[in-house]
Amino acid sequence: MKIQFFGAARTVTGSKHLITTQRGTRILLDCGLFQGINTDDLNQDFRFKASDVDYLLLSHAHIDHCGLIPRLVRQGFTGPIYCTPATADLCQLMLLDSAHIQEKDLERINKRRKKQDRALLELLYETADVERALELLKPVEYGETFWLSRDEVSVVFTDTAHLLGSAAISLTVHETAPNGDSVEKRLFFSGDIGRPHDKILKMPEPFPQADYILCESTYGDKLHEPEVDMSAHLLRIVHETCVVRRGKLIIPAFAVDRTQELVYALDQLENRGELPRLPVYIDSPMAVKATHLMKAHEECFNPEILAYIEKDGDAFAFPNLHYVSDVDESKAINERDEPCIIISASGMAEAGRIKHHIKNNIEDSRCTILIVGYCGPETLGGALKRGDSQVKIFGETFLVKADVEVMDSFSAHGDYREMLEFLSCQDAGQVKQVFLVHGEYDRQVVFRQKLQSAGFQNVYIPALYESVEL
Repeated sequence: MKIQFFGAARTVTGSKHLITTQRGTRILLDCGLFQGINTDDLNQDFRFKASDVDYLLLSHAHIDHCGLIPRLVRQGFTGPIYCTPATADLCQLMLLDSAHIQEKDLERINKRRKKQDRALLELLYETADVERALELLKPVEYGETFWLSRDEVSVVFTDTAHLLGSAAISLTVHETAPNGDSVEKRLFFSGDIGRPHDKILKMPEPFPQADYILCESTYGDKLHEPEVDMSAHLLRIVHETCVVRRGKLIIPAFAVDRTQELVYALDQLENRGELPRLPVYIDSPMAVKATHLMKAHEECFNPEILAYIEKDGDAFAFPNLHYVSDVDESKAINERDEPCIIISASGMAEAGRIKHHIKNNIEDSRCTILIVGYCGPETLGGALKRGDSQVKIFGETFLVKADVEVMDSFSAHGDYREMLEFLSCQDAGQVKQVFLVHGEYDRQVVFRQKLQSAGFQNVYIPALYESVEL
């Protein structure tokens, strides 16, 4: 069996790992979009033939894990795509929105490349490709074992609590040894590892013993700051921005999970009578749809929020909360000078309406931009998070005069201690090799040392396009 790393290798985005079994069956783990500056060319060419892939196993519906599925279909993939039911529902939202962004941004990207005397890009995919991809989705529940390729490979999904429907993927591959004996190789792909005390989702689940582990490493060198009182922290930022300075609080947030977690936190403040009376705008058509979708998947919720819903009736609705889908209404928010809270996608501030809100308020010292999750270093959100004094938005340079705050308590990625806790269900002595993916190289080096200290002796950091025999 061979595995080749076509994305998320020594970088965070573009998750794609291709398994080729002894019999020649090809199984792709995730098919994600590379995100950030200078990634356009990476998304054009898979470096493998799409029509040769037999199966796609999808960990979850974030675009850096699912965002190139329609291109895979456009280039000839026709096999089944296995994922959880909630992931299948989310893909419809995420991929249709992504197709809209691809179609809208291509002209702007090629205009820039033409000035740079670089080759123009073709459209990655369009709505018709998404619709064909959605027809290939095969939902499978957590814990249900299913088979691929004539009983050659069995698969089971377990919950990672990273995103609604997010799953780790355990594969058991049946091979023939040189002496003719049947052998099993157990391969585990973590997807993205969530946090053990998510405000909405259940706890991450333990997973079957593995021989080989592909493990994410986003925060491999970091511990999230302990949040003694997350609500108090959020309330302080709201008060200082909207009450004291009379400015706008602008929060880039992923449309799914992160937005709902913020709304839930604000709902609790409102219930306690602590939230100032001011407009709160959820300015994202996808977030509006995702909120309705999340309500339909309460089977993924933890007991605490289910108890809150039973008492409150709705964890995602309170007075002065406005869900905005209409474009003109979105533009009108920027024309108002009143203090308010604006939550808008995308979480890394790379696309969507949030870029307009940041552009229109970044040079206003009354305002605050609150970063509440991981942002790739090459993204606008990453630049703001590390404290850059000026940033580029839509090709224009802006001085960062607004306050920038960070709340890592909202992060959906486990820190290194939480990832080690997630892996503690394993007998490290039985694990032959751990491959670190989905992380920046410097952080992976640190996490490798921590894994080795925990008993995982063979930890390897593959390079992009590298192939390894298992």
